[in-house]
Amino acid sequence: MNSVGIEQRTDGFDVAGELDVGTVPGLIQQTLALFRKESGVMTIDLQKVTRADSSGIAILIEWMRAARDSNREIVFRNVPVQLLAIAKVSGLDQILPIQN
Repeated sequence: MNSVGIEQRTDGFDVAGELDVGTVPGLIQQTLALFRKESGVMTIDLQKVTRADSSGIAILIEWMRAARDSNREIVFRNVPVQLLAIAKVSGLDQILPIQN
């Protein structure tokens, strides 16, 4: 079984592990409440993501939606090459708030 986890920071959280169809649904449930707890910019660092598929893009979009619904800005840092490639092919690289 694949695994993924988060480590909370004052300005967001770090993601470690695999972002795929097996891990993303649980990760969504684990993280959505975090958007309502704080204010300001939510920074999500993906440096420790070891593998990602299109489900990884889906969660980035879900996090963008959660940030918008909570009236927050969001930034993705250290996005893995795999996710950047999927985003580019799908045209989402133009709308994802990525800072690498």
